Amino acid sequence: MAATPAWPPDSTPRLFVEAPLSAGLILPLDGGQAHYLAGVMRMKSGDPVLLFDDRTGEWLAEAREVRKRDLVLEVMARMRAREPAPDLWLCAAPIKKGRVDWVAEKACELGVDRLVPVLTRRTIVERLNLDRLRAHMVEAAEQCGRTALPSLADPVKLPALLADWPQGRALFFADETGGVPAAAAMAARPGPAAILIGPEGGFAPDERAAIRACPPAVGIALGPRILRAETAAAAAVSVWMAAAGDWAVR
Repeated sequence: MAATPAWPPDSTPRLFVEAPLSAGLILPLDGGQAHYLAGVMRMKSGDPVLLFDDRTGEWLAEAREVRKRDLVLEVMARMRAREPAPDLWLCAAPIKKGRVDWVAEKACELGVDRLVPVLTRRTIVERLNLDRLRAHMVEAAEQCGRTALPSLADPVKLPALLADWPQGRALFFADETGGVPAAAAMAARPGPAAILIGPEGGFAPDERAAIRACPPAVGIALGPRILRAETAAAAAVSVWMAAAGDWAVR
């Protein structure tokens, strides 16, 4: 007897939608999402699509009406509940366009719960397009299977970030002058955490002193090589996920 094909198939497209999802919901789509499904994926009536809304999880829907510029989906059944996101913030100084987009994308893929742009003395990016950053995180979540989108904070100056820092949240900051090996520091401080990454050129000396004066702060080292800011962000998040997050073997 032939095996029953998996449903939905692995090739099923996956989209984030703003509307809260529920079984039986009729969902019209237009614009870029309709073009992707109808024009790029060549979706036909009856074809499946996976949807998630950052609230209720992931749902299976089917196309009911497909036209050139819009289509209508019917939500059929919930496939998965919204995942619990590891309680990790990435607080990173904005860097050049393209690189900061990459940081937002990888933060989502790696499981970060919150992305906080931090303005420091050596930050060279004056304006940050938050809509573009969020779009990159949405696209990353669609591709990597996340059902929980990271939240995106408004940019905050470093002194304000430190002044309002929650005392129950560890603050691991990448210290180019040296620190505790990252894996050891993170394994020793389980629980809510954040990673602070400076700009190109690093933190100014007085900024580093202010960070060290924040009681939850721990300076960490990310190996023997000098890392670019975006590489340091991805490396530090990966180490935390392996030591204390949802990569850890328990």
